[in-house]
Amino acid sequence: MFPRTIETERLRLEAIHRDSLETATHFEFYEICSSDPGIDEVTEYVTWEPHQTPKETLEFVEAVSNKRDENEGTSYLIYPRESEDGAGEIAGGAGFGIDWEARTMTLGCWLRKRYWGRGYSGERAAAFMKLAFEMLDLDLVAATADVENKKSNVAIERYTERHGGGRDGLVRNGAGIGGEPADVYRYTVSRDEYLESDPRTASIRFPGFES
Repeated sequence: MFPRTIETERLRLEAIHRDSLETATHFEFYEICSSDPGIDEVTEYVTWEPHQTPKETLEFVEAVSNKRDENEGTSYLIYPRESEDGAGEIAGGAGFGIDWEARTMTLGCWLRKRYWGRGYSGERAAAFMKLAFEMLDLDLVAATADVENKKSNVAIERYTERHGGGRDGLVRNGAGIGGEPADVYRYTVSRDEYLESDPRTASIRFPGFES
């Protein structure tokens, strides 16, 4: 249902799944999610907290694998491509959930602190929008950010407006830190807005994926 690999101009996204994640990658992922420099700042506004044990990382892999198997969404590891500083290293994670009845894809993303400020979040979002609207026949792409998370709100507003959408408004008691309720801003892009924005997606590829 979803591509295992996504390529953009500067990034390669590889699906996280129990059947394909190598042991070495699993432990590298655990080390990043537990003790990477700046991990407390990275996780300040996301829905998960730094991992305490490799078992916690394994449980995360199992959860996203099940979600993918059930066609409810998927998660990816983000790797900078050859032209980028840090090429081949895990730069962060990204994923989406799908509400098929509402025909909506909801995005999520986090990046290690050393990769902040490069525009990777927007590049990954453009790839997910192409997948949603051009290959999965969805009607809406959405993203949220904690009202206190200024950096993410700026980034999300920028890439949604670039594709014809923008901020819808405030959602009280949305999904917040550690899964606890928190006020968030919601941003959306509709299929019509996306198509009218004349998206430039020639550099986005889904190797081996059939629509």
